[in-house]
This record gives sequence, structure tokens and C-alpha cells, in this order.
Amino acid sequence: MNDAADPIYPDQSLDIGCRRYGAGEHHIAPQSIPPEAVWVYRELREAGFEAYLVGGCVRDLLLGYEPKDFDVSTNATPEEIRDIFRRSRIVGRRFQIVHVRSGREVIEVSTFRGHHSAEFEPDSEDEQPPEGSASYAESGMLLRDNVFGNVEEDALRRDFSVNGLYYDPDANCVLDFSTGVADLEARILRVIGDPVTRFQEDPVRMLRAARFAAKLDFTIEETALAAIAKCHKLLAQIPAARMFDEVLKLLLAGQGAATFAVMDHLGLFEPIFPQTARALRESPEERNLIVHALRNSDERIAQGKPVTPAFLYAALLWPALERRLRKLQERAQLPLPAAMYEAASEVVAEQCRSTTIPRRFSTPMREIWDLHQRLIGRRSPQKLAAHPRFRAAYDFVLLREQSGEDLNGAGEWWTRFQSGESMPAPAAPAARPRRRRRRSGSGGSGADGG
Repeated sequence: MNDAADPIYPDQSLDIGCRRYGAGEHHIAPQSIPPEAVWVYRELREAGFEAYLVGGCVRDLLLGYEPKDFDVSTNATPEEIRDIFRRSRIVGRRFQIVHVRSGREVIEVSTFRGHHSAEFEPDSEDEQPPEGSASYAESGMLLRDNVFGNVEEDALRRDFSVNGLYYDPDANCVLDFSTGVADLEARILRVIGDPVTRFQEDPVRMLRAARFAAKLDFTIEETALAAIAKCHKLLAQIPAARMFDEVLKLLLAGQGAATFAVMDHLGLFEPIFPQTARALRESPEERNLIVHALRNSDERIAQGKPVTPAFLYAALLWPALERRLRKLQERAQLPLPAAMYEAASEVVAEQCRSTTIPRRFSTPMREIWDLHQRLIGRRSPQKLAAHPRFRAAYDFVLLREQSGEDLNGAGEWWTRFQSGESMPAPAAPAARPRRRRRRSGSGGSGADGG
């Protein structure tokens, strides 16, 4: 394709210019930039290249937040960057970037992206893409984007206007090639270019919209909302391994409950967790368990405590597992352990079509499901308490009670047992799973997902 026909930027031939915000027009203090990032920036400048801090770090500094990462963008190619920095390596095939080690930090350095003047079409499976090539799937998804350009073109290749801001530490000025600063002030999340085309290029951008809207408390602009409604099913095309990583960014970054609410509202949860979404339509009250799990995880992250994907996925998939477990027992009259094993296997297998769950997480997730059912039965308490997954399973019992389920006092029983009290054995074994009985209050002491 040629530049004039590129549908992504219908106004790209216009000289939109660059608004420069000097020291008196922004609140970024040069001393707030880590020395490692400044060193990378200056090394590139001294080698004769352009370089700027870019993206989320500039956005967060302008909002008064402390950035998690500092990224640099430059007109040096990945190979030129690698030649400048001895401790560096090129990563990625779809989007080549360079990781530069500076002290104990790793600074991500990207080359300015440009407009797609040509699409690479290999003659054989072994042919490698040339520098400056792009490749698309039939759906419009961008499979490879190593088209290099200048800083203005790079700004127009960014996803959202608030992420398309550049900061020059030595000049202490912010460069805005779109409406980034104005949108920051208005707290609007605006897609750069045509939202439908940009989401077709990379459907994960819809998830990023949900994440940023929740994290920053921004409003997604109307045309982007309409595009999400049109394109959300494209998420099914994302490789399962990549989607697993995206779920962790969405739900284990400290704003999981808010992000889930935005995803659910926009229809972005169902393409990633289809069987859970079906279970929630059948039993809307099951949503309480997911919300409480995410709130607990958010609290732990805020307190600097560890969280694990195993517990997160145990909660996210529990409504689907409980639904399948109930149907298995009704149909096959299987005992609970056998039904649990079969139901868990089926749920995990189906979920892995959408998001890979590495075995290091799927195994403890299944152990949490199995052991927490045994905790509800309360047989052989000393043996159960010695199990390596006891704490996580106990937390899962508390989580279910916290979300409104009546588990016949299992949470309090185990809490008192751990405090050293002599507890009576239950009168009867745990009943088969059935449609939940709701309690009148929220109850529970709060699972921590340990």
C-alpha cells in the first residue's frame, strides 16, 4: 500500500505540526528522571541521533504519578542502538525493540515507527523480512511492524494521544504531535487515527483502553467506544500465550477490580473468559466472587504483598467450574473427587484456547479448588492443615463466604482451628455442589489469595 491510501490516518498528509511545552508550561522536573534513563538518552544524542523519553512515563509525570518504567524512542535503528550500547540486545520479531541495561535497570529503546509504504510478502517460509517492512493478516491485524520513520510519524503510530507525548530532558520540554496534553487535562482516552482500523491492527489495544481508563480514571472517547463494540470479538484472534500475559497486566496491576468492571461493561471479558461469561449470565451473583477476589488482590498489591496468577485464575474460572461440576454430578452421579477432577480438566482445556495457563499456575490452581472443597468437609483437619496449599485453599473458602455463599461456617471453623481451639468434627460429610444459597450479609473476613 502507499501513504496516500493508508486508511489509518485519513489526515496524515496534513501538517499537524508539533506543540512544544516549555519548562513553564508543564510540571516535569528534570531531576525526577532516573539517571539510567538520562544516560541512555544522552548516549544516543552524543552518537548523533534524536532521542526522547516517550509514552507512559511522560503521561504519568504530567499527571503527577511516579512512572513504573522509562522508555526511550530514537531515530537510531535497532542495530545502531545495539552498536552504541555494549550491554543491550534486540528483542521481538513483531515489533523490534532494544533492551539496554543501565546499572541495575533495563531501559526499553524503540526506533521511531513510520507509515506503511509497503507490505512484506515472503516468497518462502524461511525468507526474513527486510528492515522497514510490515505484514498484515486478512483481518487487518498487524503481524509485523518494523517500518521506521521520524518522530512525527512515530507519534501517529502510538495507540492513544496521551501515550504519544515526548519529553526532551536537556531542553526540559514536552512535544505533542496530536491532542495529548489537552486530552490529559480533559481526562479523555482518545485513539490516534481511525479506532476501528487501529483495533483491527492490534485487538489488544481495546484491552489497553480498558486498562488505562480504569487506572487513570479516564473517559474513553465516543468513537473509540463504538469501535470496541464493533471489534471486541477480534480478541479471539490473539495468541493464547500473549493473552495470558495481557490478563496479568489487566488484573494483577493494582486496579484489577476497576479494570474488570470496565472490561465487563465494554464486552471485553467474554472473548477472554467465554465459559465464565456464560456462567455469569446464568448466575449473575457469581460475579461477586470475582469482584471480591480482585479487590483483595488490589489491596495486597497496595500493601506490597505477593499475589499469584494461580489464585486469580482459580477465582476467575470458579463460576465455570462450579457450573460444570454440578452438571457432571447430576448427569453421571460421580463422587465429588472424581467429578472435580473431570470438571477441572474440561474447564482448563477450554480456557487454554483463549489464554494459555502455564502448568506452574494451573497445577496449584487445581489444588486450590480440590483442597478448599475438602476444607469445607473438615475431615482430618491436621492432615489438611499440613498441605502446602492449605493457606491458599483456606483463603478461597473465605473468599466464597465473603462473596455471599453459605458454606456452613467453614471459614470461621478453620479460623478458630488455626488459633488452637479444639473444634468438633462436622456432623455430616460435605454435600454435593448445588445452586448456591445466599446469605443475607456479605460476611467473611477477607481472603488474601496467598
